[in-house]
Amino acid sequence: MIIATEKIVKEPRITLVGAGPGDAELITLKGIKALQTADVVLYDALVNEELLEFAPQHAVKVYVGKRSGDHSYSQDAVNKLMIDYALNYGHVVRLKGGDPFVFGRGSEELDFAASYSIPAEVIPGISSSIGVPALQHIPVTHRGLSESFWVVTGTTSSGALSNDIYDAARSKATVVVLMGLHKLKEITEVFKKEGKKRLPAAVIQSGSTVNEKVVIGVVDTIVELAEENKITSPALLIFGEVVSLHPKFQPIKEFYDLVAEE
Repeated sequence: MIIATEKIVKEPRITLVGAGPGDAELITLKGIKALQTADVVLYDALVNEELLEFAPQHAVKVYVGKRSGDHSYSQDAVNKLMIDYALNYGHVVRLKGGDPFVFGRGSEELDFAASYSIPAEVIPGISSSIGVPALQHIPVTHRGLSESFWVVTGTTSSGALSNDIYDAARSKATVVVLMGLHKLKEITEVFKKEGKKRLPAAVIQSGSTVNEKVVIGVVDTIVELAEENKITSPALLIFGEVVSLHPKFQPIKEFYDLVAEE
């Protein structure tokens, strides 16, 4: 006897999940629940691969990472993969480092899903722009020091320095720069031209992970400190008086106070 079997066709759907800054425990509970129901996980370079363990054993896991020097897939290719897997497998979890809407191109992926009438949901994640400074006890706002903050990309799609950095440097706000390590010297020159060579500054490599490195200084010294400590990408930059709240800044403050007295 031949028994006919039918392939179970699942309804296609997509969930964009923010994985947080790197520590696997910093993903949201809702993000974990989405992973537990995934048929396919498309994950980025900055995603902690420990999170893949929350996906079912049968789920297809596909690395689609993009980072400096590693462009495994173009955004267009990722969009098409996302749709193809949704139509053929069912629930696709698009797992992205940080938050999908903070330089994560999440909105583009939502639009692409909508063009195929595939329902999509967004589960926010902890953005490294806020979470990584917080882990170092650096608030992005603090009464008496900073009433607002900028989150700026260091490099635009054309490879140029973002024009927003010039505006941010003129403000009294905390300035957090993502993807800006390779332009650190150029960025510090912008602040120097605004008379801020002694503005507290920090560079944090691989925040929240075992590879984390932190250097604390001022605009005038931060490039040299980053080079001495062999800081590499991914790293974020912080400029602002709030950096003075980091414990390592106290001896720097004492030094400049002494110089001022002399």
